[in-house]
Amino acid sequence: MSPETVAVIGFVSLFALMLLRVPVGMAMGLVGITGFGYLTGLAPALKLIGQTTMRTVTDYSFGVIPMFLLMGAFVSVSGISRELFRAANTFVGHWKGGLGIATIAACGGFAAISGSSVATAATFSAVAYPEMRRFGYPQSFSTGVIAVGGTLGAMLPPSTVLAVYGIITQQDIGKLFIAGVVPGLLAILMHMITIGIIGVTRPGFLPAGKKASWHERFVALRDVWSPLLLFLFVIGGLYGGFFIPTEAGAVGAVGAFIIGILRGKLTRDGILQSLLQATRTAAAVFTVLIGALCFGYFLTITQTPQNVTAFLTGLGIGPYGVLALILLMYLVLGCLMDAMAMVILTVPIVFPVVTALGFDPIWFGIIIVMTVELGLIHPPVGMNVFVIKSVIKDVNMSTIFVGVLPFVITDLIRLVILILFPLLATWLPQRMIG
Repeated sequence: MSPETVAVIGFVSLFALMLLRVPVGMAMGLVGITGFGYLTGLAPALKLIGQTTMRTVTDYSFGVIPMFLLMGAFVSVSGISRELFRAANTFVGHWKGGLGIATIAACGGFAAISGSSVATAATFSAVAYPEMRRFGYPQSFSTGVIAVGGTLGAMLPPSTVLAVYGIITQQDIGKLFIAGVVPGLLAILMHMITIGIIGVTRPGFLPAGKKASWHERFVALRDVWSPLLLFLFVIGGLYGGFFIPTEAGAVGAVGAFIIGILRGKLTRDGILQSLLQATRTAAAVFTVLIGALCFGYFLTITQTPQNVTAFLTGLGIGPYGVLALILLMYLVLGCLMDAMAMVILTVPIVFPVVTALGFDPIWFGIIIVMTVELGLIHPPVGMNVFVIKSVIKDVNMSTIFVGVLPFVITDLIRLVILILFPLLATWLPQRMIG
């Protein structure tokens, strides 16, 4: 068989294994090694899996993933989410839709120090949902706000998805993190505006809460200054060239540990829970990475990236026409696949196309993560929706999907803005020191 035929069989086999619910890392590794072995022989295939595994788990630059995961685990266990929500609520809770705006603000703050969409959605399902329901917010709106607030973890640094994109494409992870700041803040602002519009145009739909005194506001701020200072220290160190990403992750993990201890929120059991949580997540991510790298070698020897590049660039529809096709593919795949799996599976194929068309790889990473964010909340997969359903037992999946609809429209508008104005993503990284 020709290499092209083997590649097609490989993709069919991969999707078949995924439909059979084989873990995506295992499926990619199995197909990659089998296809590589068929084309090159058994000995090179066995050598490939051994070398790929060792290189991945011992590469210093890959340490950025477990370090930031540990930082996020310490933050989650320390109970900072409740204090972030309370602080935001004291300032905007008395507005129409104020509890929703406070939830978005708190999700943004939590995502910026945890880097996890799923953790953000799960945490605020327990923290913000009861409060919104207590004030009479509809179930669909309450869960929709939490679902979209969770997506901020995919964009705001330290985003695990951005780190994995950087590893696959060999782009500077620090620049990717910094590139996510402005689009992430834009997401927070646009979601807040969306909530405000809903509150104003539908009187009584989103009741206003109680107005807090300035004393209550200052007390609430006192409880959240330390994690926000940690975020500024870590990201500022990256931007100023004082840390490389792995070092920034280590500093963040140690800082989160110290803050948790000093606040009396990080007990012995909490420390063990954080270590186990970070280890499990890191192991899952590295398993997928190893499988993806093996699958990538298989794609390389079948010349799949070159063939896809030649096909798309030969369509005669221009760079932005090709980009539109790629983004449409991501939106469709987002209906069917987990976000991380989607990035790891597709980026090795589409990245050569993007570079051949002259697009900035840092900007493209941000665009990809934005489409991944949409995949986290739209049906039928919507990982954040499943997470919320697992925490809030009395809500239907359809109810959550109805609640996220206005925010899906907002995210699509934001995607268009980032395509039209790429400097929103590239201006800060271009001015990094070091």
